[in-house]
Amino acid sequence: MSTLSVRLAKKTQETVNIASFEFVSLDGADLPAFEAGAHVDFHLAGGLVRSYSIYTDAKDKQRYGFGVLLESQSRGGSQAMHALQVGDVVSISAPKNLFPLVQATEHLLLAGGIGITPILSMAQQLTHQGQVFALHYAARSKSTAAFLDLLANSGFAAQVHHHFDDGAPEQQLNLGTVLAQPQAGKHLYVCGPQGLIDATLRQAEQLGWAKENVHYELFGAQVVQLEGDQSFSVVLQSTGQTLEVPADKTVIQVLHAAGIDVPIACEQGVCGTCLTRVLSGVPDHRDMYLTPEEQAANDQFTPCCSRSKSAVLTLGI
Repeated sequence: MSTLSVRLAKKTQETVNIASFEFVSLDGADLPAFEAGAHVDFHLAGGLVRSYSIYTDAKDKQRYGFGVLLESQSRGGSQAMHALQVGDVVSISAPKNLFPLVQATEHLLLAGGIGITPILSMAQQLTHQGQVFALHYAARSKSTAAFLDLLANSGFAAQVHHHFDDGAPEQQLNLGTVLAQPQAGKHLYVCGPQGLIDATLRQAEQLGWAKENVHYELFGAQVVQLEGDQSFSVVLQSTGQTLEVPADKTVIQVLHAAGIDVPIACEQGVCGTCLTRVLSGVPDHRDMYLTPEEQAANDQFTPCCSRSKSAVLTLGI
């Protein structure tokens, strides 16, 4: 997988736990173009690969900006990012977009916590295009919300609505109110913790939003481990090799231990980087990347978090 070397030009502590990072090319040339909602994969110390969304304006070809929450239970990625200093050079992938804007008559943007990053880029792009939109930003408190100055000084400040859990009741996030007016040409984009995503999807369904008009991207998904998890086997199509997956290990851990190079990024079933073909057997899907229809087809799965309902899975590796 090709990578691009970039230099950290600016680092800002946005909140106690969130830092923003602005990267530029090494020679001052334009960076690869992207559309709002895009992310890049960072290749970090220790062989870690982590995905972070771009928050900066897609019209700005000189820099990519990212906001990173230092996770209290970090698996290494956010710690490695926060350890970077101005001048450091890192390798990244070209921008990828699993959360794009679509053609619509109106856009409703909803962000929770660090989920504001792709939403910021969307708001800037919609402003340039003269599109109708509103942005709702929810956080535990004002002190934990990042990019407040950027939002206040933006060309779309009038469309921004803040919701703080510790604030006055009338400004707290009320999904029933925010989602109250579904329309055929109105699209919803939501990004944030899994709890916010789940609540938003439930409320949208109850209020009659069309599924195809609701778009979401997760931050901080949890890998599901169940008490009754059993061991199973995976067979590699290319060699016929059989590998045992214990109850306390993931498929990706077993593959990597055997020297099988399957690319990974989020390790939480969110990004789809490790998506692998399934030739036979029945996966136990635990990802948030595949649609219900794609999961039902049982011809691919995410080995970083998903398991098997059958004793054996044959993989297209």
